[in-house]
Amino acid sequence: MDRTALDAAYNNSAAVGDSPQWLARWSERSAVRRAGPNVRLDIPYAGRERTSLDYFGSGEAGAPLLVFLHGGYWQRNSKEMFSFVADGPNVRGIDVAVVGYTLAPAARLSDIVAEVDQALEYLAGHADQFGFDRGSIVVGGWSAGGHLASVAATRPEVRGALCVSGIFDLDPIALCYLNDLLQLDRGEVELLSPIRRAQLGTAPQSLVVGGDELPELRRQSADYADVGRRVGLRVRQRTLPGHHHFSILDELASANGALTAELVTLARR
Repeated sequence: MDRTALDAAYNNSAAVGDSPQWLARWSERSAVRRAGPNVRLDIPYAGRERTSLDYFGSGEAGAPLLVFLHGGYWQRNSKEMFSFVADGPNVRGIDVAVVGYTLAPAARLSDIVAEVDQALEYLAGHADQFGFDRGSIVVGGWSAGGHLASVAATRPEVRGALCVSGIFDLDPIALCYLNDLLQLDRGEVELLSPIRRAQLGTAPQSLVVGGDELPELRRQSADYADVGRRVGLRVRQRTLPGHHHFSILDELASANGALTAELVTLARR
């Protein structure tokens, strides 16, 4: 594909005409959750402005933990918009930490990955204070957060990864409009593309994409699942019919959603 075709192939906002309304609803739902019980907000895990996390407890002692990484192509959105994803897991007895991170161009992608590492180290080191089971940490994320979750799946703290509508090969990202702010170099593309990494870790990964998403998003998950299986990664790939890039998160916000079911399987295996 040339630059024009690649730009369109990865523009999820343009592909979903009412995407601004989806973002507005997420913010409204998140404001309600942030005002609810068992919530601790803006806990710093490192020293930069956005390096903090919000913690949503399920009310169960020794619960598994979902560490959720938001999307926005590593250059927009914030953790505050995604508090609503805790609703489904909390009902199923799973705590949720929604992690903020520095956005491009203030940080390179390698810096963002390092911040996610810091967040995981902080949470694992403070499991007793939060009250979750440090042996049952699942890292999850949507869109760019799906990429970050897959990269973080190699860490020793992680029991499994739930990668929703993720990016697993950065090569096309480096060739389209998204790289105007990211400024990926060749080394980052090779090192930080899960599909190109020599070590994918031992934690199982669940890759889920909507049936109505852009073809490139669906291809990315399918290709990574194929590569993962060939090298012995425990990987499960699912397509959820009828869901586009934004509606798919309803399946995590619901206690009976398909993504929540995937999470329960990863957390309690």
